[in-house]
This record gives sequence, C-alpha cells and structure tokens, in this order.
Amino acid sequence: MLKILAVAPAQPDAPTLVTDLESNGLQVCARCTCAGMVREAVRHAPDMVIVWDPHPGEELFEATRLLESAAPAPVLVFTSDVRAETMETAIASGIDGWVVNGYAAGRLRPLIQFTSARHRQMRQMREELGDLKRRLEERKLVDRAKGILMSARQISEDEAFRLLRSASMHAKLRIGQVSQQVIDSAHYAEAINRAGRLRMLSQRIVKLYALAAAGVEVAGSRALLADSVTQVDQSLSVLARSLSQPTFGDLLGAVQGTWATVQAGLGGLPVSSRTAVLDQEAERLLELSDRLTQALENAGLTPSLHVINVSGRQRMLVQRLAKLALLRSGPAIAPAEPLPVDLAPTAEAFERGLAYLHEIPLSTPLIREGLARAEATWRDMLAAVRAGAQQGARITLAASSESLLELFDALTREYEQSMQMLMG
Repeated sequence: MLKILAVAPAQPDAPTLVTDLESNGLQVCARCTCAGMVREAVRHAPDMVIVWDPHPGEELFEATRLLESAAPAPVLVFTSDVRAETMETAIASGIDGWVVNGYAAGRLRPLIQFTSARHRQMRQMREELGDLKRRLEERKLVDRAKGILMSARQISEDEAFRLLRSASMHAKLRIGQVSQQVIDSAHYAEAINRAGRLRMLSQRIVKLYALAAAGVEVAGSRALLADSVTQVDQSLSVLARSLSQPTFGDLLGAVQGTWATVQAGLGGLPVSSRTAVLDQEAERLLELSDRLTQALENAGLTPSLHVINVSGRQRMLVQRLAKLALLRSGPAIAPAEPLPVDLAPTAEAFERGLAYLHEIPLSTPLIREGLARAEATWRDMLAAVRAGAQQGARITLAASSESLLELFDALTREYEQSMQMLMG
C-alpha cells in the first residue's frame, strides 16, 4: 500500500483529500500545510507527496526544492493556477505532476501512477546526466594527470595512462580519483618547494649582503643578491596566484609584509653596520616562510610531501650556516674541536636531514648521485667554516654554499617530480 503525505492549506473550500485518498485504498501517513512538508516527509518517508493548493506561491516551490535533497519523493500538485510561468517554476522546482482545475477522487489513482512513472524517468535521466558529467570531469582529470606525468618524467602519453590505470587497479580506486591525487600531489609539491625557497632566500640574502659588505667578490655577491630578490618576488607572485586565499591567505600575507620590510633594508650599497638589522628582519621572514611551508605540507595529506620539505630545508640550512660563519668574529676552529654553540645546531640539523634522505626508500640513480656529491661538498664547506675569517676561507665558504644550494635545488626538483611522489 502506497504511503501518501497529504499537503493542503487549512481552507474551508479544500477538497476532502485525505478521505478521497483513503477511499482509493491509499494510506495517508500524515497531513500538513506547505510549511511542514519537508519536516513531515523526512519523518514519514512517504512514497508520494500530494498537494492541493489553488494558488501556490514561492513557499511551495522552495519546499519541493528542499524535498529533492532531504527526502526525495514524487510530488503531485492539484491547483487552479493556469499561468504558464508558474508551471515552468513548478517543473524547475522538481514537481512531477501538475493538474490544473482537474481534481477528482476518481482521477487520483491514474494520476498517481503517471506521477510515479515520470518521477522514476526524471530520476533516471538525472542519474545518467550526472554519470555523463562525472565521466567528462574524470576525462579532464585524467588528461591533466597524464600531462603532469609526461612533463615530470619525460614519458609518452600511452605510458602515462598505463601508470594511472595500474595505480587505479592497485589502489582499487577509479582512475579519476587517482588522477586527482596526482594533480593534488603535484600542486602541493610545487607549492612546498616554492615556499621552502623563501626560507632559503631569507638566509642567502643576508649571506650575500655580508659578503659584499666585507669586500668578498663584491660584484658577484651583489649580482646574486639582486637575483635572490627577484626570486623572492617571483615565488610570492606564483604562490599568490596558486594558493587558496581563504586557507593560506593570512600566512602568505604575513610573509609578503615581512618581505617588504627586508627589501626596504636592502637599499643602497651593502655596509656592515646594517647587517645585524637586516638579519633580524630576515629571521622573521624565515620563521613565517617555514610556517607557510609546514601548513602546505599538512594540507597535502601525502606523507611523501615531507621529503620535499626536508630536501628544501637543506638549502636553507647551508645558507644559514654560511651566514652565521660570516657574521661571527671568533678565531678559527680546530678540526678536532666541536663547532661552537652558534653554529652547531644548524650543522647538526643539516646532517640529520642528509641522513634522513639517505635512509628513505624514495630514491633514483640521480638522487643517489646528488646526495653523494652533496656529502663531499658539505665536507668542504665545514672546513671553510672552521677556517674562520681568512679571505680564502670566505671565498670557499661562499662557493661551497652556492654549490650545495644548486645540488639541493636539483634534488628537491627530482623529489618533486619523482613517480613515487606524484603517484602518492
């Protein structure tokens, strides 16, 4: 027996809707006005909603729109409204049957059957349309994911598709879901790399400023300093375009504000008396950039993104150690002596990061070769750090820190574009 929710205004001339439905062998589970229709439909889960309303208004149409998402059921309306625009509104709101000046107890059963059939047909059409839209969106995702894999790993379109299909079967996910994962991983990997570069540049800028102020390869130091400023501006511009403003806008805005202060301190020729103030502002830039980088890693929800964060952080640590060594005024440090407390934490953090990158399974021949070269260059840099304020040592320090920066730039890009990273 069909369960019917009867909806009618409390008017004296309303037909005996409930009595007529019951006389046709139908069960009326509840009767209400338009205002209570959605509530009663959720409570009773009727097989159909039948409405009698001679002059329906927006209240009815709003209720039927809500009904579609809250408790879907066929809706049959008896009315006296003959206006075409009202009929269009009724159809758009999800009403399945619209009978004008045609209420009669004897017509209820055939009209109920017609309304039920039309509801099933429209529901099937919506499901098919939804499936078609989903397939179209999935195709777009697959094409984007293929492009990312082809660009990152220099493979053909067919090979990229085979990788996606294989990952889909292995993970028991639709290929569109796997493609979305590849797109998200690539997005967050690039964002973490760029935000991580801001950390590095905060330290490199002070290092290069100190070198130029000390008269060490002045022309080269100033050129690299100008390049660093350009890199910060470019990274901030890309992050502003690519990151979600509601999610990361406050963190990025804080970085941008502090960078404006740092940039203002770079005006004029580098002089040693301004280095300490510049370094103080750069430390704030480092803190805020690190906060943004960590937030991006956490948002990515992919454990492998941590590798990009660690590898990118190595760039910052070598620039920081070089900066600290240039700014300290102590004597040379003997090879057997431990590094002083102002240098040791940075050096130890770098060596922990290097050990982590050696141990993780995410590796390729290029990564292994890069890590080996980084270890050798790191030993050269440590020797220059220990040599103190000698001019030759400062030149070696500057060169080795730049070499390590290039090595970890390449390693971070390799991690960012590795198949394991992109496929999660």
